[in-house]
Amino acid sequence: MHMLISTPPRTGTLYYKMNKLLLTLAFAATSLVGSAAPSTVKATALFDGTSLVGWKTVNPANAHYWSVLDGVITCPNGGKKMPTNTYLATEKNYANFEFRCLFRLSGDHKTGLINSGLQYRSSIHNNKIIGYQADIGKGYWGDIYDEHRRGKLVKGDMSTLKHLLKEDGWNSYTIRCTGDRHQLYINGVKTCDWTETDKKFSTPGVIALQLHSGGIAKMEYKDIVIEEL
Repeated sequence: MHMLISTPPRTGTLYYKMNKLLLTLAFAATSLVGSAAPSTVKATALFDGTSLVGWKTVNPANAHYWSVLDGVITCPNGGKKMPTNTYLATEKNYANFEFRCLFRLSGDHKTGLINSGLQYRSSIHNNKIIGYQADIGKGYWGDIYDEHRRGKLVKGDMSTLKHLLKEDGWNSYTIRCTGDRHQLYINGVKTCDWTETDKKFSTPGVIALQLHSGGIAKMEYKDIVIEEL
């Protein structure tokens, strides 16, 4: 105790900075462990980087919007406003899983709504998709929405994410579903931790990539993987 007090000012300042750095690193490590525990399950790629094998458009009439360009699943409307919501869904259903991808939503907000999302545990009926959606877009980042059913279920927490989000750049999304618990992460930051109370909705379903109708927009997805839990 006496040695620390008698330390010259320059050494004391360095001592303080080093301890502050160590505390910061320890906090970061703890946060990472708490938010994403190591998994022993091997991730499966849902996108081969060259084709849409394993995927299908929810409405076949919208298939022309979806393509693979330079290793990225791309959905634009040729510089025109998107006239309809369009979805590209997995051919397989998933129940308990951790889904991860990189995404980029770009567009001119002056032309209309620029919005997207990731459907999960969703079903397809008469070319319409019904179920949970991890939302993407200004004013909706990290929300959980229930498409064609109950509407918005929970608002995403932007208090930390707002400092890290690249609104028109590449970001990462993680959706973790186990039983009735739903957890969403954007760029590693948890936006939602929500529990479903109505058991009839906790059923397996497809995962689907979306581009919402509205303005002149383009949605891109890559590095799409899933771990079944």
